[in-house]
Amino acid sequence: MEHKIILADGTAHIISITSAYFKTWRVWNIKFKDGRAATLLKMGSEWMQRNEDFLDQQVIAAIGNTIDKIICRRNTPAF
Repeated sequence: MEHKIILADGTAHIISITSAYFKTWRVWNIKFKDGRAATLLKMGSEWMQRNEDFLDQQVIAAIGNTIDKIICRRNTPAF
């Protein structure tokens, strides 16, 4: 599903977020419009990326915040 994130510097990016499992961890695959991709996972309250990925900590926090909102919306009853 595509989502719009706004970074601390005010720039907006459209990203595609999908979830998957790697061994016993739930991970989120992030794809940017320019073809770049990254994988994020959450340990406690901290969002992390794979060692091979390229994201700055501010970008990780912005994407993590978006994922947290998505999860919260899915777990909230609609009545």
